[in-house]
Amino acid sequence: MGLDFTAIDFETANGFRGSPCAVGLTKVRGGQIVDEASWLMRPPPNHDHFDYHNVRIHGIRADDVAGHPRFGELFPEIGAFIGDDILAAHNAAFDLGVIRSGLEVSGLPGPAYDYVCTVMLSRRCYSLVSNSLPFAAEEAGVPLVKHHDAAEDARACAGILIDIARRNQANSIGELYLSLGLVMPRQQAFDPATDGLSKSSIAALAAAGSGTAAPLRPFQSGWPEEGANPLPNPDAEPGHPLYGQTVVFTGALSIGRPEAKRRSADVGARPESRVTGRTTVLVVGDGFVASDLRSGRLTGKARRVLELHDRGQPIEVLSEGEFLQMVGDFAAAVS
Repeated sequence: MGLDFTAIDFETANGFRGSPCAVGLTKVRGGQIVDEASWLMRPPPNHDHFDYHNVRIHGIRADDVAGHPRFGELFPEIGAFIGDDILAAHNAAFDLGVIRSGLEVSGLPGPAYDYVCTVMLSRRCYSLVSNSLPFAAEEAGVPLVKHHDAAEDARACAGILIDIARRNQANSIGELYLSLGLVMPRQQAFDPATDGLSKSSIAALAAAGSGTAAPLRPFQSGWPEEGANPLPNPDAEPGHPLYGQTVVFTGALSIGRPEAKRRSADVGARPESRVTGRTTVLVVGDGFVASDLRSGRLTGKARRVLELHDRGQPIEVLSEGEFLQMVGDFAAAVS
């Protein structure tokens, strides 16, 4: 078996993972891109409102998808393109969650997928201060022209995985994971008629039933409350991109630091209140995006992280949006 897989990237209409409005797919055979596909779509009914925050990121509006099939109607074509391939995604927990939640709220079953997360592989194989898609793609030699275009993002994800396999002299995904001492994660098949729903879908269905959007905590003025540092959840999934990380938060967060710490601990991270030699991830609020690392719009903690990274400490900066995607928040988040 060669280096064969399909890379996938979704854009969503709002903060709920199950609101896909666009998807890009890139098929790789023997380490070469051989086919691509992309679709616009309407999100599932009752989850098809377009939030300003999401539109500002990807530029897709409700009018752009009017008349297109809904996700549930389109998924047979998406699934046929994927076939039995391993799926690759940059922050795979999000994109696999889109498939699961989108099908759950559509009342449809979903197939099982083995998958790889290029965020985790980038963190393992590169030495970047941010493993966001533009930074990792640049390191892989496949710089993005238009980030948040689903087709281009999927192509960049494929390029990152091809590059990481090449650097590790791996001729297949199986060889790559064996060389890195990793176990490939798998999303099991599910049927919403018989299986329990994901937390994201439960929250979205509750909000839809109440006729209200999921609440977003307004930004607080003054010094943010740190709150306690809960212990990592011992039953968390080891394949989660934050599992085993030591996470510190800086800047104003939409959900507040105590809640952010709780969510990070739930997925197996260890939250702390200040940057130290143990820190591996810094989450930055205040509307920070990865490009701010180059522009210099940083908090004091973020500057400290850059200093530590320059000294060789493996440490990564995440935007709040990237963090929220990883922990499955129902608030707006982008990759």
